[in-house]
Amino acid sequence: MLLAVETATDSASVALGLPGADPLEESIAGARRHAASLLPMIQSLLRRAGASLADVSGIVLSDGPGSFTGLRVGASLAKALVHARGLPLWVAPSLLVRAAGVAREDAVILAVAGALRGEVYAAAYRFTPDRIYTELAPSVRRPDELAGLGLAPAVVVGEAPPEIVAVLEAWTGRRVVGPPDGSPHAKRLLGLVGRPGGARLVEAVSEWEPVYGRPAEAQARWEMVHGRPLPDSVGSPG
Repeated sequence: MLLAVETATDSASVALGLPGADPLEESIAGARRHAASLLPMIQSLLRRAGASLADVSGIVLSDGPGSFTGLRVGASLAKALVHARGLPLWVAPSLLVRAAGVAREDAVILAVAGALRGEVYAAAYRFTPDRIYTELAPSVRRPDELAGLGLAPAVVVGEAPPEIVAVLEAWTGRRVVGPPDGSPHAKRLLGLVGRPGGARLVEAVSEWEPVYGRPAEAQARWEMVHGRPLPDSVGSPG
């Protein structure tokens, strides 16, 4: 069975199951709770499934963009499990996870998340029976800039400040699907494994890092003081 972990936002979730099967999922709200809650949530899922970590055959992780702290917590946990158990690791953009929750066949789904400074993280995907096509790769965009990219989204999903949501709704003529349906959920990750254009297998786990999208202020301060990129928190000095 696969273990999915989603920590890109202030809410975190974990799910257990196989692609195509009904998963078990648990979630918590509050960014400051991620580090303390992930392992107990996983242990609770395993108890509910009557399973143990020995039954987990792989890890699926939402790898950003999103909360700097949340992504590092999720990545640290995933790497620790992968290295300890010799498991494969699949990752998928958090914006794709949002889009998967509202996917319509052969329709363009625009997924967004607030990126501060009046901008959003944005990506667009088209879901077909055979594969998922990336129409716009995850990137930082101004909301008015999106209108000039030639996209014609059937659904807009995600969360952003009200003034940005208003711009997106005026442009598309569609209501932005916000939380909870518009949040990334770990159970959606399970359905992206093995699907062309979905989750990708990480070949070099020790070298892999989440896609933060934009350095957090804490990261920028750390790198300014130390004069080097922030190292991975698993097995590396801080």
